[in-house]
Amino acid sequence: QVLLVESGGGLVQAGGSLRLSCAASGIIYSINNMGWYRQAPGKQRELVATITTRYSTTYADSVKGRFTISRDNAKKTVYLQMNSLKPEDTAVYYCNADRVLTVGGAREVWGQGTLVTVSS
Repeated sequence: QVLLVESGGGLVQAGGSLRLSCAASGIIYSINNMGWYRQAPGKQRELVATITTRYSTTYADSVKGRFTISRDNAKKTVYLQMNSLKPEDTAVYYCNADRVLTVGGAREVWGQGTLVTVSS
């Protein structure tokens, strides 16, 4: 079984920083794109940032210039550095791997989510 486990969420004041981590575990032959999504109360889940195996990145307009996504392929880990946090960044943040090659084939995997709360 392939798991994605997030860490690093918490409570921070507006203007502060947090770093999220997401580590993949299990029998993994390869991981394609990885990304971070978030879901605020009463809203749909939205894309925050993605990163390819060759380190190409994309960001939601709302986080450009403040958030940085990175990955360590050897550690099967993706990170999200969040700076200049705003109250509107408050959400549950989910890690995603869109195609994980494992025993039995390839599949998409989601983490369980980590809560980020930004106080004003």
